[in-house]
Amino acid sequence: MPDTLPSSTADLPPEAAPLTIGGVTLAARDLPRLASFYAALLGLEPVPEGAGLRCELAGATLRLLPAPDARPERGDEPGLFHTAFLMPDRAALAGWLHHALALGVRLDGASDHGVSEALYLSDPEGNGIEVYADRPRALWPRPPAPAEGVAMVTHRLDLQDLLAAATGAAMEPRATRIGHVHLRAGDLAATEAFYRDLGLEVMQRMPRASFLASGGYHHHVAVNSWGSRGIRPAGLSGLVALTLRATDEAAFRRAAAAMPEGKAVDPSGNTVLLIPSEG
Repeated sequence: MPDTLPSSTADLPPEAAPLTIGGVTLAARDLPRLASFYAALLGLEPVPEGAGLRCELAGATLRLLPAPDARPERGDEPGLFHTAFLMPDRAALAGWLHHALALGVRLDGASDHGVSEALYLSDPEGNGIEVYADRPRALWPRPPAPAEGVAMVTHRLDLQDLLAAATGAAMEPRATRIGHVHLRAGDLAATEAFYRDLGLEVMQRMPRASFLASGGYHHHVAVNSWGSRGIRPAGLSGLVALTLRATDEAAFRRAAAAMPEGKAVDPSGNTVLLIPSEG
């Protein structure tokens, strides 16, 4: 695949793109505690699945597997930077922020990225979480012509202004989806190339980071080497697998050509699974 930015951006919501996020699987050292955290944070309802638990979101699944003997991540290995939970609109994000503050959740950060407004935190085992809402696509910052893609920024988010946007409606967990997943990489160039070969296109590059998407979204998968190196070792807590979902046959065939058994390991050691739209 040519090393270029996409030549066009179809106006597709993230879940309707040819490749989208189908789920994230985490190894939990304390499964009941982690399940309770996500239930309280996002209103998810964990249900048994084998030895683990499954939490259904809109079009995606968060799976938690028991791993009491797993070594905690140090943070400098490849793995999960964050799972990004997409709210349906700004009012929903504001309502979630009220909910999180009432729970006593400690935020790690709050950013205006131009394309979205994002809140950051960590779960009890150190897995990064982003909760965000997209701005209308027509308002997304773009690079100067003739370049394509997006021009995301990181500015301070006005939390008081966001809180004022809440409508008082109850949080709707089934309207929340996993909009994107951000990974830590060792070899950034090789890892970016791996996801491009699956059918994702580079939407933006930043120093030591790449943001890739399908269907013109700002990003479904991001990879960075800001503080990580090497290849992810076995036996860690945190990321077990990222699942990509192909929403049409052409996208499935292309991705499957690079991972014919529906499973592959990227050059940084992160496991990737592929499922069709009905999977």
